Amino acid sequence: MFEIRYSVLLCVLPSLRLKSAIMALLGMQDVSVGFGGFALLEHMNFQIEQGERICLLGRNGVGKSTLMKLIAGEIEQQGGVISRKPSLTATCLTQSVSGSLKGTVFDIVSAGLGPQEKILTESHLLVETIVSKMKLDADANIADLSAGVKRRALLAQALVQKPDLLLLDEPTNHFDIETITWLEDFLLRYGGTLIFVSHDRVFVKKLATRIIELDRGRLTSHACNYETYLNRKEAAMAAEATTNALFDKKLAQEEAWIRMGVKARRTREQSRIRILEKMREERSQRKELVDSVRLRQQDAPLSGRLVIEAKNISFGYEPEKPIVCGFSTMIMRGDKVGVIGPNGSGKTTLLRVLLKELAAQKGSVRHGTNLEIAYFDQLHERLDYDKSVYDNIAEGCSTVVINGKARNVIGYLRDFLFTPSQSRNPVANLSGGERNRLLLARLFTQPSNVLVLDEPTNDLDIETLDLLEEFLMDYSGTVLIVSHDREFLNNVATGILAIEDSGVIKEYVGGYDDWLRQSKKVQDPQQPENQSAAKDKPKQTRQRPRKLSFNEKNELETTPALIEKLEAEQLQLHDAMANPDFYKKGASIVTVTARAKELSKQLKDLYTRWQQLEELQP
Repeated sequence: MFEIRYSVLLCVLPSLRLKSAIMALLGMQDVSVGFGGFALLEHMNFQIEQGERICLLGRNGVGKSTLMKLIAGEIEQQGGVISRKPSLTATCLTQSVSGSLKGTVFDIVSAGLGPQEKILTESHLLVETIVSKMKLDADANIADLSAGVKRRALLAQALVQKPDLLLLDEPTNHFDIETITWLEDFLLRYGGTLIFVSHDRVFVKKLATRIIELDRGRLTSHACNYETYLNRKEAAMAAEATTNALFDKKLAQEEAWIRMGVKARRTREQSRIRILEKMREERSQRKELVDSVRLRQQDAPLSGRLVIEAKNISFGYEPEKPIVCGFSTMIMRGDKVGVIGPNGSGKTTLLRVLLKELAAQKGSVRHGTNLEIAYFDQLHERLDYDKSVYDNIAEGCSTVVINGKARNVIGYLRDFLFTPSQSRNPVANLSGGERNRLLLARLFTQPSNVLVLDEPTNDLDIETLDLLEEFLMDYSGTVLIVSHDREFLNNVATGILAIEDSGVIKEYVGGYDDWLRQSKKVQDPQQPENQSAAKDKPKQTRQRPRKLSFNEKNELETTPALIEKLEAEQLQLHDAMANPDFYKKGASIVTVTARAKELSKQLKDLYTRWQQLEELQP
């Protein structure tokens, strides 16, 4: 009996192995892709299994969208082999929205199922269900809708096709929180395989079963959740820094040895020279980590303690559809207020009324003293798309004034990851993330004590999001934020203004999770609610900062100039090292690279010290 079962198992195992091998929907072996001779992604090896939910992560411009197009078969690889399961169907939702869409929303969504006459009753019901869930008007003309609503319709079109492989490029952009949470639940129940690009960290945490990171042309796969990936990435970066430091130390020793003179006729020395040449080649091909965006606050006088006071204000473009109805609030210096609500509920309008850009139809809005307001608008109306990146910042000058010091525009744009060549590109050619970085660069050329940010997180990579969060948490002024990024609101906001039906606006203490918890208590009458909890919650008291000493004041005044000087020297060294002839000058390589490394450390220490001194200021 045992022998029979064993023999049956031996017969079944090969078929099981074959089935396992066939299970992979797509595989890549040593695949490279690039444009104009430049390799964007190199020597990629990975496969996609049935039922996976894979998130692609990486900085803006590293090639995430390119990899999506490669997987979808829209572009061809330059090298390597891509194997696809027979009859594999893949649907891709891109970031951009075509301007040639015509017909009703129902027509656009059902187009994913093929010709209208072939649509079955069940499929027709599926289209209606998804249109309803996405809160779309089936009879609306697609040409009359906003870009965000058009994107929702295209997402619905992709979902009704039920492809083997669903590719979503930034699916949560321009969606309100309610739509995002519905999409999360829908995709968790979705039976197909999902590959998505997203910088919404809550979205990634809930959905991703595997993380694929693109960094400096390399692809790394992490079969884990987002939190585990972050720990692994931190450990990998520390190990890479240690390895590079040991290599550079060894290279410096060898360069010092060769400058002392060698007896080239000896085989042993010739071998050592060949090793040195190989090390030089390896060092020249190393791809360094991309710098992070540098956000610096422009000095501005403190505003008055009261920033904005609204008393019983109302506003609406149509009398029967009020956007703001009988709302009162008081915003104090240092508050960081998040504004949330469904798309089209009037979040931007509320900001404009509070800023007095629109006059309240009822009630009054009073501003405090010494307000210097900087505004980030989600539509990028403050950018001139016909001009270059440089001209949008320079405005006819070659320098910008930052904290009283003139800075070269090219050098300032480097802080926001724009290379000299990119700074000459027209804004119309930039990606969404690059436009947002440019708008931040423009925003921080102005001194401010009130920041108004309307959807600042769209298209920004996670590293830049983290830096923006840190900046806003340390910002000494007042912040008003419209955002659908839940983690961003949790980390930054100290209060929430939630826009509800019929222009009703309610205030909540804390971030997004606090609003979610408090609003559920209000909606559930069976759950006891302590109405005075928010009022009685003790406010955190900040310790009064000590005064700067005379030497510290002098150090604070001279540090920016020193940083400027070292940055100029660093730029010269980087330009020299970028020259292909640099590595032919054996005697100067060690000196220049060592100085560049020393400058990086000095600048890092100076920035840390500068921040410490800034925090000590009253």
